[in-house]
Amino acid sequence: MTALGMKPEVSIVIPVYNEEAGLANLFARLYPAMDKLGLPYEVIFINDGSRDNSVAILAEQYRKRPDVTRVVLFNGNYGQHMAILAGFEQTRGDIVITLDADLQNPPEEIHKLVAKMREGYDYVGSIRRKRQDSAWRTYASKAMNRLRERITNIHITDQGNMLRAYGRNVIDLVNQCGEVNTFVPALAYKFSRKPTEIVVEHEERAAGESKYSLYSLIRLNFDLMTGFSLVPLQLFSLMGMVLSLLSALLVVVLLVRRLFIGSEADGVFTLFAIAFFFMGVILFGIGLVGEYVGRIYQQVRARPRYVVATILQGIPGEKPDLEGVEKRQVAR
Repeated sequence: MTALGMKPEVSIVIPVYNEEAGLANLFARLYPAMDKLGLPYEVIFINDGSRDNSVAILAEQYRKRPDVTRVVLFNGNYGQHMAILAGFEQTRGDIVITLDADLQNPPEEIHKLVAKMREGYDYVGSIRRKRQDSAWRTYASKAMNRLRERITNIHITDQGNMLRAYGRNVIDLVNQCGEVNTFVPALAYKFSRKPTEIVVEHEERAAGESKYSLYSLIRLNFDLMTGFSLVPLQLFSLMGMVLSLLSALLVVVLLVRRLFIGSEADGVFTLFAIAFFFMGVILFGIGLVGEYVGRIYQQVRARPRYVVATILQGIPGEKPDLEGVEKRQVAR
């Protein structure tokens, strides 16, 4: 437990988005697991614009455990990683642990990360021992991981697992960054001096539905690769050079054929196929360049990455307006 005003040793950051069905089970397992550690701790929930009854449930939990609970409420949906960054800014612990609200990462595994951090590491990732996701999602995630590692040189075995621990030195550096789009585990890995990974258990989602689709997985990895490496642009430049040489060679071959053999009408469709292939490559290149330009555009606008509407936290002598928060949530 942590008395008000006492500095916690461990901070738990949990983003929440439409998780009303599973929050009660999360509370029932998380708080006993943390109390069992016997360390001063705090739990920070970030509501990422939930449209269900999540805010009211979080507010009720804050009433029950105001000594260790804080709730950050966004005014809209900004995404999981923005929610994590907002939670990082609120943390006070020397060890910060991120956790999913869906209980696929068992809270009972937190003690393993704390023990590993005490060995002198400043970043502890986790690898799911036996993934409880669908087959397509497991294989797609592994394929994306291998591709991402080769392009970015960021060695994260299981990038989709939220259960991770960060040292205060890493958190402070992450908080100094003003990137609009980023992948938090990768950013923290770049800043860590001594990273490592451990194996943890993984469970099926206790309630609700997954917020990640195949498109979300592809989009996340594309953001990660363009956000941490110029290799995609460099590869496309190399591809452009190779295709230019091949197209020049094709022109020479067709010219020689026409001079010595004569034109062949049947070859028109082959030329169409080659032309369409080149058009596809060009369009892909324009999209790739546009991705980098779009990131620059979002960054130079300097808009807030997220907007915090309310923070529920223990303030001596003041009573938080939980009723007003719940009324605003119902009015959504």
